[in-house]
Amino acid sequence: MQELFSTLVEEDRPMTLAELAGSDRLADVCDQATVFRLLRRLADHGIVRRLGLHERAAYFTLVVPGKHSDYLICTKCGSIAAVDAPCPVHKLEEEIREKTGFRGLYHELEFFGVCPDCG
Repeated sequence: MQELFSTLVEEDRPMTLAELAGSDRLADVCDQATVFRLLRRLADHGIVRRLGLHERAAYFTLVVPGKHSDYLICTKCGSIAAVDAPCPVHKLEEEIREKTGFRGLYHELEFFGVCPDCG
């Protein structure tokens, strides 16, 4: 599990199951099924989250407290890119936290469309 975690930290971007399983750290250590089981365990504990079109292209990224990323996801090829713009939801999140008393409040924002490569 340490090798999987280290790979996600070093890459600092969402990665597919195939990318993770084929990475230098993991390719000789475990197979794709094992990597998937480890990712599910990490997700169950809130350490990683699954992004993208879950039925086609899924990416996995670390959940880092205080770090936030929103994503653009292509509905044709499944590619994913971080949104390079201020998040419009942070202010709303703070307001909801103050009004409801929720602790550990967070949000995930994904935009779906067709990327320039797909047309």
